[in-house]
Amino acid sequence: MHTESLVARARAVCQNNGARFTSIREKVFRLLAQVDGGIGAYELLEQLKQTETAAKPATVYRALEFLTEQGFIHKIESSNAFLLCHHFDEHHPAQLLVCTQCGNVHELHSDVLQQEFDQQAQELGFSISHQTIEAHGLCKKCNNNK
Repeated sequence: MHTESLVARARAVCQNNGARFTSIREKVFRLLAQVDGGIGAYELLEQLKQTETAAKPATVYRALEFLTEQGFIHKIESSNAFLLCHHFDEHHPAQLLVCTQCGNVHELHSDVLQQEFDQQAQELGFSISHQTIEAHGLCKKCNNNK
């Protein structure tokens, strides 16, 4: 999806939520929109410094926290990287397929998997506050290059 369309949708979500989509938050969002797969906070910081020379790690981490709270990004827990969610204006379950060779990340939306996961947690009396489901392996491209 085109970056400008994503930014416009993000602005609308923020407006509906009463949240401020500041210029720094937008710049970090745009950087994430230009990446296929995940990117780490320090890589984002280096890219952000090209236009915001005074940017510090806390600048990026605050922006990432905001973007996560708004549902705009997913954190890839295993690599401590971040991935733009292209379906952020819809509430949906997300599962991530992470290629261990090229780093490509594909987002899945399985309601069935989510329901089973939630049901088993409930049966154990477990209250989920945050979840990331990741599967690691080889993507189609890397499988074909074996």
